Amino acid sequence: MMTTTYSLHKITDTSQFGFCPDDYSRFKFGDDLVAERFGATLADGFIEQHLKGRTIPQLVVVSSPYAFIPTATFSMKNHFVFRLNRWLAANGHPVTQETKVHRTITYKEDYGELDAEQRLKLIGNDSFHIDREFLAGKTIVFLDDIRITGGHERMILKMVDTYGLSNEMYLLYYAELQNNSIHPNIENHLNYHFVKSIFHLEKIIRDERFAINTRIVKYILNYDFDSFCIFLQNQSDQFINMLYDMAIGNGYHTIGAYQQNLQYINHYIFHRKHKSIQHGN
Repeated sequence: MMTTTYSLHKITDTSQFGFCPDDYSRFKFGDDLVAERFGATLADGFIEQHLKGRTIPQLVVVSSPYAFIPTATFSMKNHFVFRLNRWLAANGHPVTQETKVHRTITYKEDYGELDAEQRLKLIGNDSFHIDREFLAGKTIVFLDDIRITGGHERMILKMVDTYGLSNEMYLLYYAELQNNSIHPNIENHLNYHFVKSIFHLEKIIRDERFAINTRIVKYILNYDFDSFCIFLQNQSDQFINMLYDMAIGNGYHTIGAYQQNLQYINHYIFHRKHKSIQHGN
């Protein structure tokens, strides 16, 4: 088994990331336009560094693990695949295939806030599943947005080990922390660079290129109740229904910390529906 790690941006200094921290924050909360830019530039870098001038096997692209709601990386993966496929097709190579890593546990803790040990402890309870037969004889490209402590990567490699995968593999990241003296919570700094409160989400949600993801759903459900209620009044029925369906699909109604906000959404939807029936709409 050969494993190659590639990251587009190496973070060695907290004053210079090589990308815009506000963009990164917007990306993490569902800005698909930024996801497109990230995915396309990552594909370009990958082609340049690892694919040009080589015989290309069947590539299978795998986004970071999720249960029901996709992650921000999933949006980036879509655009990575679009850009990569154009190049593969133009050069007579087989286009990519995709598969999913299923995960069983969802947690309310914010991964970006934790240090290396806490991350490993949290994610270590999780179990990842992948379709081994489908991958036979193919090269796997695991995609993630950022590598901070490598905790997530260790879980992927543990899964690879458990399934006895001997495939050639690439571990691809948009950015990677390469300076050990920088605390892992730098990820938190990046995640919330643009989104300082629930009301900063408006700009992202209103955009036609909004793609809902795990982070934004957890953030809204975990927000203090009064601000959350004000925020919700300004959202469209379409968004509120999507938020509710995503939350339930991920089993968030069973997490105590989310229940008050979720029940409010439930009542809100019911009363709106009731009103429209009464008015004959």
